[in-house]
Amino acid sequence: MLIVISPAKTLDYQSPLATKQFTQPEMLDKSQQLIEICRELTPAQISSLMRISDKLAGLNAARFSEWQPDFTPENARQAILAFKGDVYTGMHAQDFSAADFDFAQQHLRMLSGLYGVLRPLDLMQPYRLEMGIKLANPRGKDLYSFWGDQITEKLNQALERQGDNMLINLASDEYFKAVKPAKLAGSLIKPVFLDEKNGKYKIISFYAKKARGLMSRFIIQNKLTKPEQLVDFNLEGYEFDDGLSAKNEWVFKRAEQH
Repeated sequence: MLIVISPAKTLDYQSPLATKQFTQPEMLDKSQQLIEICRELTPAQISSLMRISDKLAGLNAARFSEWQPDFTPENARQAILAFKGDVYTGMHAQDFSAADFDFAQQHLRMLSGLYGVLRPLDLMQPYRLEMGIKLANPRGKDLYSFWGDQITEKLNQALERQGDNMLINLASDEYFKAVKPAKLAGSLIKPVFLDEKNGKYKIISFYAKKARGLMSRFIIQNKLTKPEQLVDFNLEGYEFDDGLSAKNEWVFKRAEQH
C-alpha cells in the first residue's frame, strides 16, 4: 500500500530531529524552475496570490530568494519532521522508531506544490506554495498544469517498487487533484472520517485532517500491507462503518467529542 498525504503550511525547523537519516527530493530540477518563477514576484504579488499578510509575504519572498538546491542537514530538514499541521500532529512522527521511518520511506508520499512528491526522509528547505494557487508558468495558468502527469508517474514508480497496486488517498482534494487517477497503475481507496456533531455525522475539517495523520500512523506503526487491515483502525475513537462505505470510499465514524 502507498499512502498519499498533503503537506502543511505550518513548518517546524527548531525541534530536535527524531532521525539522522535523510534523502534528497527526486524532482528538484522542477522545484528550481518554480523557484525562479517565484523569485520574480514582489512581496505584494505574493500576498495577493497566496492571500496572506504582508508579513508572511515578506517571509516567503525571503525563502524564495534564499532557496538553493544543495540540501544538507544544516540548511534543510526531513519533510516528515518539517511539516507541522493537523495531519502531522495526528501522525506524530517525532516518536517513530528506525523501523517506522524505514516503512514510511517506502509506503508514504507527501504531495507538494513546490517539490511535487516528497518521501518522508527527503530534505526540504522551508517554503509556502500551495497546490491550488494560480501561479502562471510556461506550462499553463496554475500548478496543476505545471506538474501535469509528473506526480502521477512518480507515484506509479513508488507503487511498482513497493510491490502492490493499492493507493490510500489521505490527501486533501486540493492536492489529490494533482494526481490523474485514470493514469494510476493501481486501485484507489479514500478513507473518509465523520464526526458526530449535535447528533449528526459530518466531516469536520480539523478532526478529519488529524484523523488522516492518525491513520497514516496506524498503517506505519503496524506495518500494514493489505487494505482490508484498515478496517481495524480505531485510534481516538474512530470505527469503520461498513454500511456507509463504498468500494473506493471507506467511512470511519466517531461519537461526539466532549
